[in-house]
Amino acid sequence: MTPWRAWSLSRRLWVVFAVLLLACCGASAWLQTAASERHEREVTQRLSLGLAAHIAGHAELMRSGGLDPVAVHSLFDQLMAVNPGVEVYLLDPHGRILAQAAPAGHLKRGHVDLAPVRQLLAGGALPIVGDDPRSERGGAKVFSAAPLRVEGRDAGYVYVVLSGEDHDAISARVAARSVLRTTLWSMALVALLGLLAGLAAFWLITRPLRDLTAAVQAFEHDGVAALGRSAPALDRMAAGHDDIATLGRSFQKMTQRIAAQWQALTQQDQQRRELFANLSHDLRTPLTSLHGYLETLLMKDDRLAAGERRRYLEIALGQSRKVSRLAQALFDLARLEYGAIEPDKERFALADLVQDVLQKFELAAQTRRQRLLPSIAPGLPAVTADLGMIERVLTNLLDNAIRHTPEGGSITVHLQPDGRNGVRVDISDTGPGIAAKLQPLLFKQPVFATSGGHGGGLGLMIVQRILQLHGSDIEWHSAPGQGAVFSFGLQ
Repeated sequence: MTPWRAWSLSRRLWVVFAVLLLACCGASAWLQTAASERHEREVTQRLSLGLAAHIAGHAELMRSGGLDPVAVHSLFDQLMAVNPGVEVYLLDPHGRILAQAAPAGHLKRGHVDLAPVRQLLAGGALPIVGDDPRSERGGAKVFSAAPLRVEGRDAGYVYVVLSGEDHDAISARVAARSVLRTTLWSMALVALLGLLAGLAAFWLITRPLRDLTAAVQAFEHDGVAALGRSAPALDRMAAGHDDIATLGRSFQKMTQRIAAQWQALTQQDQQRRELFANLSHDLRTPLTSLHGYLETLLMKDDRLAAGERRRYLEIALGQSRKVSRLAQALFDLARLEYGAIEPDKERFALADLVQDVLQKFELAAQTRRQRLLPSIAPGLPAVTADLGMIERVLTNLLDNAIRHTPEGGSITVHLQPDGRNGVRVDISDTGPGIAAKLQPLLFKQPVFATSGGHGGGLGLMIVQRILQLHGSDIEWHSAPGQGAVFSFGLQ
């Protein structure tokens, strides 16, 4: 047999519903039977409430010395012949049975509790039940009672059980058929109506759950590709306000987050592939040149003049340095990408660092007849950052600006207050600007300048990663033919 925990939610709901339906049918039948029995008792008692008083009014029952047994038995036999459902008893003032007409062996008790009798005589709410002398298990039945007085004194009570043994026997035989039939028909009708209502309710209730299950299964089999097909069902389910709708909204948000992450991973994978392709291109050119000049030196060693040999060696050494710089930049970028570098922050004056970096590029700028123009606002606050990393940022940005600014152009480094305790850095040039087709790729992968426009290699990617470690980011804007401006802020 399948364990309860292995059952589906719909199956468990069906079982719980069936149990509750049967319990409700049983409770309804019990309440109906109890109410019917109480109603019958009250009607019977009200109709025969004066019967005991009528019997007590017969003077023939008593004589001067006490009861007249012949008259008592005669009257009792007549009453029970007219109405076989009643049983008549005479009680003394203490409840002991003085006379009765029960067949031999049917009387089980010789005493009747008088508390219900006094309650009835006092006008208590009906139905009131009293002791049944013919029941030894404390049976209680509706009755009629009246005080019996002889010569002005209390002689006891007339006690009439209104639903005697014969009444119970006939009622049991009739009830065995009618009550069972009525109960079965009632339960069948209630079960049928409940089943139809349950089917409709379960269909409506479990529809969002079925939609969610289908969406989860589709997502499990087809992955992110299934989200588009499941979107209408998830939107319909998430429009509700119940627990399933809340679960659906959570699943929808989770799938959207997974889809976004999957898209980001796909983009990163594509960018990484393009990065490798660009690096291969960037490495192949100097390595090919290096290999060519070294091969030439080897083949023409005995025929080359000293000056020509030196020129070949200087070119090969320059290409070797280019490969070394590229490999170091790639190593630094990898360490930044994977969190292997943590900034060692300290307080320092950013204006002093900018002046030092500008001095490093003075010779390169003079060679290209370019102007380096510092524009530093007075009273700048100190910043908290890693001095070496920020120097690397300034070096990369200035090197990029010098390489893409034509001869006679200018590069400006502008420092100004940013917020309450920050400094904003703007590095602008008078170059041709950044080509439109390169702009979406900037800071995401190495790009190369074409048609005289700006390009960016690993240096700009390193700049962005360093600034992100400092809680900042690089911003830029460019217009064709008007140069480019790179900006960032430090606190």
